[in-house]
Amino acid sequence: MSIYVAWSYPAEAGRDPAGLDNRYSTMTEVRRAAWPAYEDPQWSDPGRYLQGIAGSLELFFLAWEPFQQFTLEVTGHPVAVYQRIDQAGSVTPLDERVLADTDVLLLFGLDHMVTGQEATDAEIEALRQFLTRPEARLVLGPHHDVGATDDLRQRDAEHHHHGDPLVPRQQRFGRYTRSVMAGLGVPVENRWGLRPAVRGDGGIAPLSIDADLDERGWLDGVTGLNFHQHLPHYAVTTDEPGTVRVLARQPIDTSRPHPFVEAGNSEFNALLWMPPDAQRAADILVADSTIFSTLFGADDSLRRFWHNLVADPQRRT
Repeated sequence: MSIYVAWSYPAEAGRDPAGLDNRYSTMTEVRRAAWPAYEDPQWSDPGRYLQGIAGSLELFFLAWEPFQQFTLEVTGHPVAVYQRIDQAGSVTPLDERVLADTDVLLLFGLDHMVTGQEATDAEIEALRQFLTRPEARLVLGPHHDVGATDDLRQRDAEHHHHGDPLVPRQQRFGRYTRSVMAGLGVPVENRWGLRPAVRGDGGIAPLSIDADLDERGWLDGVTGLNFHQHLPHYAVTTDEPGTVRVLARQPIDTSRPHPFVEAGNSEFNALLWMPPDAQRAADILVADSTIFSTLFGADDSLRRFWHNLVADPQRRT
């Protein structure tokens, strides 16, 4: 199992903190917004932890570790993590070096679109070859697309809907993953950044699951994933029946105005599955990368989804 983070670490960490849009928060901003959660010297001491944008990027790696440990315990294999361009500027394209010994590939589309990450023709062809393997699984995770408009009032409305002070009025993600989906013919587009509804106890509202479409049991024993304030709607852009199966929809917090809600929607597409077809032997799923991160919590239901994803079908007990 491999995680491929489709960002340029230097391009993300090097964004100008004076710029309001299309960047990650600095660690100082995270500390201010989440105070006092990160006031322990482990996080707040600049002699021990990075306080710029790089500090917030490192939180991602720390938050993926529980999923990596879980997968190791289930499968007996460690989870490799690759970055498209790492801290030292080394480039790792998505080719046989990543794919040759990978059965399940998680492609995390956490690259801001302004950094210009796009898949090459050679990478698309390598993925096509990967998808000829029946045991392979590709999980595509383009992140949210907030403020994709020149209308500043709409950007502000979107911001007040999700309510996260760390997300700017425009934060567009996933150019690399979008290029992969275009190259592979995956008719899905990440849109918006929507706040899920919550239960009375504050937990995320249960998913609306279409069990009849879930022939592989991806969501067996799963009731919900983890709460995140701004999750993407995975819009299906084809009318061809059966190409993409919407397995789960997430109820939206409709008490907070948003254009998607005003258009009559009360749920967004949270988990999609493209079963194998005549040209492709492998499964493709579309799910946000936040569900593999413990920055946003992890309960038995989420771990059950992890198990269903990483375990062989006959071991799903």
